[in-house]
Amino acid sequence: MADALLEVNDLTTSYGPVRALDGVSLSAEAGRITAVLGANGAGKTTLLRTISGLVRCSAGRVLLGGDDVTKAPVEAMVTKGMAHVPEGRGVIAELTVDENLRVGSLFRGRVAKAEFDRVYDLFPRLVERRDRPAHVLSGGERQMLVIGRALLARPRVLLLDEPSLGLAPRIVAQIFGLVRQLVDAEGLAVLLVEQNARSALSVADVGVVLNLGRVVVTDRADRLIADEALRHAYLGF
Repeated sequence: MADALLEVNDLTTSYGPVRALDGVSLSAEAGRITAVLGANGAGKTTLLRTISGLVRCSAGRVLLGGDDVTKAPVEAMVTKGMAHVPEGRGVIAELTVDENLRVGSLFRGRVAKAEFDRVYDLFPRLVERRDRPAHVLSGGERQMLVIGRALLARPRVLLLDEPSLGLAPRIVAQIFGLVRQLVDAEGLAVLLVEQNARSALSVADVGVVLNLGRVVVTDRADRLIADEALRHAYLGF
C-alpha cells in the first residue's frame, strides 16, 4: 500500500437497518485502474459515494494521499485531489459543452486555455459541439464531457461509476481506452465501478469483487478473468 493514493480501511455504511458496506478495505494506486465489480446491490455505488463524502460511513476510514478525509466535506475532496464522476452522466443540459467544462474548474480560479485544449484533444468529438447545449449530445458524448469536466479539477484520484451504462460496445471500448491512456500517461489512480465486468477487467490492473457489501476477492485483473468459477459465481460471464 506504499504507493496507494487512496486507502479504504474497514468501511461500513448503512441505510437505516440495511448495511450496504460491511468492513470494506481496498486501495487504489497511482498509475493503475482498480475495478470494483459485483452484481446489482453489491454495494459498488455506495462505496464510491461514501469515499467521496456524499454518504457518511458509520465505521472505517478513507485516506487520500495519507490524509484522513473520512469526515471531510464533499467540496473539500476536490481541493484535496479527488474527482467523482457519478452514474448517470450528470451534465448541465442548458449549458454549452464549453460552459460545462468550465464548471469543473471553478474552484481553481483562472485555468489556462491549454488545459481546456487538452480535454478537447482527448475527446475530439466534443470540439465541434463546444458551443452547443449539452442536451443535444449523445450518451457517449455526455460521458466524455463529464469525464473531461472531472479532469479539469486536476485530480490525483478519479472515481468512475458505471461509465459504460447504456452505451454501445464500440463507445464503451473507446472510453475505457481513453481512461487507460490517461492512467498510463499521467499516473492517475482510478477506482472504476462497473457492472460490465468483462470490459472493466480488460483495462484494469486490479479487480475487487463485492458481494452483499463485503469484499469477496481482490486480485490481479488477468487472474480474475482466468478464474472461471469466480466469474460464474459473481461476475456473470
